[in-house]
Amino acid sequence: MKRRVPWNIAIVGAGKVGQTLGRILVENGNHVVAVVSRSKASAAAGAKFLQCKTVSTTLDSIPVDVKLVFIATPHAAVATVAEELAQVETLPFSRISVCHASGMLSAEALEPLRLRGAKVFSFHPLQTFPRDFEPRNIVPHARGIYYGVDGDGPSLRVARQLAARLDGKTVVIAPDHRILYHAACVIASNHLTTMMSVLDEMFRSLRTEEQDFFPVFKPIVMATLSNVEKTSPARALSGPVARGGVETVAGHLEAVRSMTPSLLPYFLSLSRETVRLAVEKGSLTPFQERNMLDLLQSYTKQ
Repeated sequence: MKRRVPWNIAIVGAGKVGQTLGRILVENGNHVVAVVSRSKASAAAGAKFLQCKTVSTTLDSIPVDVKLVFIATPHAAVATVAEELAQVETLPFSRISVCHASGMLSAEALEPLRLRGAKVFSFHPLQTFPRDFEPRNIVPHARGIYYGVDGDGPSLRVARQLAARLDGKTVVIAPDHRILYHAACVIASNHLTTMMSVLDEMFRSLRTEEQDFFPVFKPIVMATLSNVEKTSPARALSGPVARGGVETVAGHLEAVRSMTPSLLPYFLSLSRETVRLAVEKGSLTPFQERNMLDLLQSYTKQ
């Protein structure tokens, strides 16, 4: 197996993303040669975690032998960082690559650097980086993930090489689909978290002896995800909506309305989407579909 030549990497933005991905790169034999952040304290904390000696609040501290500059700031700061970085006269732009980790922005946000001769690309990790979690606890979950990327041909080759150094893979997202892609990521993480919160609230309303909803529902949640992975969402769908069980769904709606009324709009909305999925699955006749939608509509009007 051919041994990879280590990359020298500068991290701009010492938050969860920069520290987490930087740590994987270091553990995989690369070198973080500079950590730049808005505050010296955050830069120092990030540098310690990444075994880096160069700590700074200014971009001109990035060494000339850098291979990649990884911008891991919030997306609102990416364009400003790109403009300021393009003005650093000491950097050999024709020999370096620059990427950002924003899910919403395309490689176009790094245009000032492309004009200086750098290879530029977006490189968004498809993973969650909660503020309440330490980077060291996120690292295990950030190995082997996908990265949403875009850029020209030579830049995408660098993006794939970077993903490989992170034990990951790339998925190319067209620039005009970038925001929709980011919305899909929100569903995968944020909306799933919200669904777990809804489940928690409903479980607490049952007033059982069990205090924590997650161990109770974890087997069915994990089995469902496994079934989707092995087949498809439509083929994995089960339950009363998929069977056309109007009376059962009517009972659910009445229970939700009387015991957890604030969750009724959520339950109705997801039930409608489940009807649509059941139609795709082919498990509902047109008559069953109409009856189910009529039932859901009757509760919407109440």
